[in-house]
Amino acid sequence: MTWLYAPGDRPEVVAKALRSGADVVVVDLEDAVGPARKAYARAATAELLTDPRPGPPRVHVRLNALGSPLCAADLAALAGRPGLDGLRLPKVGGPGDVAAVRRRYGEAAGTAARLPGLYPLLESALGVENAFAVATADPAVRGLALGEADLRADLGVAGEDALAWPRVRTVVAARAAGLAPPAQSAYPDVRDLDGLAASCRRGRDLGFLGRTALHPRQLPVIARAFLPPPDEVAAAREIVAAAAAHPGALALPDGRFVDPAVVAGAHRVLALAARAERYG
Repeated sequence: MTWLYAPGDRPEVVAKALRSGADVVVVDLEDAVGPARKAYARAATAELLTDPRPGPPRVHVRLNALGSPLCAADLAALAGRPGLDGLRLPKVGGPGDVAAVRRRYGEAAGTAARLPGLYPLLESALGVENAFAVATADPAVRGLALGEADLRADLGVAGEDALAWPRVRTVVAARAAGLAPPAQSAYPDVRDLDGLAASCRRGRDLGFLGRTALHPRQLPVIARAFLPPPDEVAAAREIVAAAAAHPGALALPDGRFVDPAVVAGAHRVLALAARAERYG
């Protein structure tokens, strides 16, 4: 899964992002847009989402700070737009923040309106501590994500090791809540593709699936990094074939034990392999 950010006040960049091959385009109304351009970004994004999109990519919007007048204006402009697939909620500290978004969205679109998928961003120590409560705060929550730049600032830390626990905490909370594995936070150096690939491999080992990107050149690197290695794909094919021929628990010729959980994992590996093949 690839998620590409695009600034909401630059429709030409958003248009390119929609043609980039990303699975999701995240139109940003928050950090990527200066104060003087907020109203324009909001109006341009609302216009973009006036009609349903016929196919991929899906379009999400990152709102301005929850509880702010800017966020209230965002929700009023976006509520009920047919082209809106999801909302990314910045700096979520607890389940009350999610509940407030539902309430304000209903006020703008009508209480019977369908709430788009919600993707809370955990960007503070409080948000990380409340990860599971946030993940289960509303049926519309579809996934969690870390906002690592803000989290580093909140914790006063540097280096990769300092974020190991928050990353694992987010993965565990998402799994416990029955959500999809979270996508990694964006890699800030858009020219360091080798560093991006290495970072993605570490993220995959921790349980992340996919990553947000700041530039289209990062997309194929992300997709390839989350592609299981050939030996893992071959093993998954063997497991799936054996399970189809002999339903129930069994042992492979090399001694590996196969049960339904192992078979489910093998199907997931093959699905990832198929997804990433389009990037070559």
